[in-house]
Amino acid sequence: MAAAVRLADLRRYAIARSLFAPTGLQAAIDRLGFVQADPIRAPARAQDLSLRHRVAGYRAGDLDRAYPTLAVEEDFFVNYGFVARDVYALMHPRRTAHRWGDARRRRARAVLAFIMAHGDTHPRDVEARFAHGAVVNAWGGSSNATTHLLDAMHYRGALRVARREAGIRVYRVRPPMAPHASQPRARLDALVDVLVAQYAPLPARTLSILVRRLRYAAPQLARGIDATLARAKRRLAHAHVDSVEWYWPSGESPLEITGAIDGEARLLAPFDPIVWDRDRFERFFGWPYRFEAYTPPAKRKLGYYALPLLIGDDVIGWGNVTMENGRLAPDIGYVRGARPRSRAFARALDDEIARMQAFLAPGRAP
Repeated sequence: MAAAVRLADLRRYAIARSLFAPTGLQAAIDRLGFVQADPIRAPARAQDLSLRHRVAGYRAGDLDRAYPTLAVEEDFFVNYGFVARDVYALMHPRRTAHRWGDARRRRARAVLAFIMAHGDTHPRDVEARFAHGAVVNAWGGSSNATTHLLDAMHYRGALRVARREAGIRVYRVRPPMAPHASQPRARLDALVDVLVAQYAPLPARTLSILVRRLRYAAPQLARGIDATLARAKRRLAHAHVDSVEWYWPSGESPLEITGAIDGEARLLAPFDPIVWDRDRFERFFGWPYRFEAYTPPAKRKLGYYALPLLIGDDVIGWGNVTMENGRLAPDIGYVRGARPRSRAFARALDDEIARMQAFLAPGRAP
């Protein structure tokens, strides 16, 4: 009789499969499929903080510097970030149910013609040429209409991000894409497999949330999403553990971990695959992690940009990391109130701070 899967097995499996042996930047993105992005630098952006654990010798900003040479696209998947080129192909050509009015279509055609003639184009050049004014954004505030239009053209696949300048997207025209060779059902299944490879093992609720978010990744395939979710629950490996149904890639087993659980300390990004699912995080580690950058300071419990502190197969605390006079100034908090007293932990934490310091050092030339 096969051994029953326990929650501790799922936790170790999640960590081991996500923290694979560091590799090259392209290889890491291909393996992950998607790297969620966030513009806050505290002390670095989320995409850099996630990649540093998975790319050998990675420094903050390496993704931006290498981006023009990589088979990678900035795009919206289940969140905004960087997707491997084969994942991008599964989502495009992207078609939305929302139809633009005649005036917006004319503006988009004019902008497209301008960028085609101009080459790689900064938004300020588009604004200087067209001065579209302002629009009301989704939060009821005012946004630059040119930026809003460029975002929409990028989402619809008319433009791609060529590179970034000082964090600002520089656009170029994307040639029209031919229809994908795979049928919609196969494309949706493949997109689900990217999600599961990124975030497994997944509680049933999180699997449902992520699969339904594919309506943003591929709105033209949205009608098939409910059937895709039902099919995923049949074809993925799964087990009932602690009153929850869990799912992971077919052919893998939480009882046969291929990666090693080492004794290193790691400060993880708020959107790292190990951290992203807050419900799973609390089940695995026994405490609620919250991202508080947008929480009023008086109501914060962990800090502006708290990085969960993983050691072995446990997240024992968090760190808020700043730079003072060129040196790292970490402020570490612990779930159980006190810092572990072992010399092994002290060495592991010192090593992680040294790695973070090197990661934040001035980057290589492009």
